[in-house]
Amino acid sequence: MISTEELMTIQILHKQGYSKRAIARQLGVSRNTVDKHLSQNAAEPSYHSRPEIAHKLDPFKKYVDERIGSAMPIHLSAVVIMREIKEHGYEGGITRLREYLVQLRGSQSVPDVVRFETAPGKQMQVDWGQMRGGKTPIHAFVAVLGFSRALFVHYTDNMRYETLEQCHRLAFEYFQGIPTDVWYDNMKTVVLERNAYGVGQHRFHTGFYQFAKEMGFIPKLCKPYRPQTKGKVERMVRYVRDNFYAPLSTKLASSGLKVDVDTANLKGMQWLNDIANVRVHDTTKEQPMVRLIEERSALQALPFKPMKVISIKQSSDAIIPQNFDHKPLHHDLTIYNDYCQLVAL
Repeated sequence: MISTEELMTIQILHKQGYSKRAIARQLGVSRNTVDKHLSQNAAEPSYHSRPEIAHKLDPFKKYVDERIGSAMPIHLSAVVIMREIKEHGYEGGITRLREYLVQLRGSQSVPDVVRFETAPGKQMQVDWGQMRGGKTPIHAFVAVLGFSRALFVHYTDNMRYETLEQCHRLAFEYFQGIPTDVWYDNMKTVVLERNAYGVGQHRFHTGFYQFAKEMGFIPKLCKPYRPQTKGKVERMVRYVRDNFYAPLSTKLASSGLKVDVDTANLKGMQWLNDIANVRVHDTTKEQPMVRLIEERSALQALPFKPMKVISIKQSSDAIIPQNFDHKPLHHDLTIYNDYCQLVAL
């Protein structure tokens, strides 16, 4: 079938003296099609309308529309959306979903990005990023302060609890203070069960719960499928991978060498101080290190004595009480009196 525009083009080209073969070649149709429409001399093609066919995706289109819209400018893949709508009962295939997403994104205008800014000293976002897999993995612990956008990265070969705790200590030392809130995704070394005791009342990892008390910060959990609540650090994971690790690993590979954890940390600290934290940030239009100077005055003080790294010997299934019964030694934190309310989503 051809469109009205193509029919018009056939008629015009024919009047201009083009042969039927030349018209067919130019439009990418058969010569019989050209001949048919010229012999009919129709003003426009007419086709029988087909009855609209219901598809399995139709009941889920509203969900898909809202999901894609709320996530923008973050691009959610068809695989992600497929997984979510299957949980809601979708039984169709991914091809139909991909076709619909192409139509949807093609017609959607990108809305203005809403930036969630935080006060100095209020928030830090944390995430793991895998730089290399296999038998010798390299993981990046990435922490970003919400106000200054100051970045800290530490590379490890594992993501065990003891490593997570040590990475926090290194980050706090680098920033020279501790923020009020620290945001996480669903790390098993942080939270064992979301909403275990009611909405917003989570069952935290025993050692991590005690560590948060001692250091004086409130752990908070991002809502599932809402990456914008932790967007700063997720963007920074990509930034670290694309702007530090990939250039370093490929450069060493050209000389037959392979990145190890020690090299990544040595070069990584130089990169943080010389590039990442002194560049002009796209959003703030300032250098993160300059804003960090302002933010440091709002951070909680580090403990006077180094904390002993907690050795986790308790069962990971231990039930955590829902309020703090002790004050940290290094400052007064009455905000922990009703902890379960403060970690609400």
